[in-house]
Amino acid sequence: MASRSLRGSGLGSLSLESEEGVEFAPRFQAHYDCPNGHTVVLPFSVEADVPPNWECRCGALALLRDAEQPEAKPGKPQRTHWDMLLERRTVAELQELLDERLELLRSGKLRRSA
Repeated sequence: MASRSLRGSGLGSLSLESEEGVEFAPRFQAHYDCPNGHTVVLPFSVEADVPPNWECRCGALALLRDAEQPEAKPGKPQRTHWDMLLERRTVAELQELLDERLELLRSGKLRRSA
């Protein structure tokens, strides 16, 4: 029984080192306020650039206390398949290709795919 009690019971999870004599980096606590009434408190190094927004545990975007909401970055419009196709061919070229393929399909030279 004694040999089985050691199997996987925290081996390597305990450190024998102590924190004595270790100097931690100076830190401060940043408070973020969520629009749903939650407060998120996070420790940061005094040398760190603190982000103005942080995601709250509820999923909303919390704002750093006493900070202004940053301006939203302009986003690129999403390109569709049609937009990318029109970058390569004109509508007239596409109509010509469609007519060629329909003619091949109707004449039986092109098999219909499922």
